[in-house]
Amino acid sequence: MTDEIVAAFPDIDILTHEPLSTYTNTKTGGPADFLAFPESVTAVQQLLQYANEHQIPVTVIGNASNLIVKDGGIRGLVMILTRMQQHTIDGTHLTVAAGASLIEVTKLAQHASLSGLEFAAGIPGSVGGAIFMNAGAYGGEISNVAESVQVLTPDAQLKTIVGADLDFSYRHSRVQDEGDVVLSATFALTSGDGTAIQAEMDDLNAKRAAKQPLELPSCGSVFKRPTGYFAGKLIHDAGLQGYQFGGAQVSTKHAGFIVNVDHATASDYLAVIQHVQAVVFEKEHVHLETEVRIIGEAPAAS
Repeated sequence: MTDEIVAAFPDIDILTHEPLSTYTNTKTGGPADFLAFPESVTAVQQLLQYANEHQIPVTVIGNASNLIVKDGGIRGLVMILTRMQQHTIDGTHLTVAAGASLIEVTKLAQHASLSGLEFAAGIPGSVGGAIFMNAGAYGGEISNVAESVQVLTPDAQLKTIVGADLDFSYRHSRVQDEGDVVLSATFALTSGDGTAIQAEMDDLNAKRAAKQPLELPSCGSVFKRPTGYFAGKLIHDAGLQGYQFGGAQVSTKHAGFIVNVDHATASDYLAVIQHVQAVVFEKEHVHLETEVRIIGEAPAAS
């Protein structure tokens, strides 16, 4: 693949051989062959159509907060949608572009005295990622408020999917299965008191800051909650809190997080994940399934 894609889209910011460690919350990840920052639905659609015509693989990411990109990077075209942040408010409905920060969206809702998104006040992902993963915290989930989503299908067709058809479940939505690109989401909220909404958000953020290692790079919550258990407690009880491989460490503040304490690589993260899974299974006979999305290629053998 040549740099023809860059020449084909002079109005879109496209970088070549760009290290994704610059953009991930873990500060790890190898290079993308091409990294594009589209700013509109039309731009995303044109890029996807071009990639399909030229048989270029496409990967779409948002804030890269619950993501590990392997050290070999990602072949083909990577699109980061964080420059797509447009929003509109129509009564109690808030429509937001996929690249908007979920934290900023909760602030928009609070400012408009709209309730329903308080649970997401500290979730560091994007709107698109939140739909993709059915993000949730403190008893709330995106599925509770997502009325509809605009997507691009893999063949670059625009489509609107209503919330009831998104097949939401724990850390899952239909777009994971079908390869759709989330472009925007409409949230159905309720009128509330802005001061009370802010107080609820402040309370949840204080709880998050007290329990989670927000001061260090991490990929967020690493493992899904096993039925009948809590992943963090299983890891703590297995004596793994503080376990370190390379620069990646099971957080001493919250065992459900793996933090970058010393120039960690993605391979360090994966080694810690595999060790934790093996030890917890050996001691508790529980398989910890990753919540974090792991993508990309392993580094070439030296």
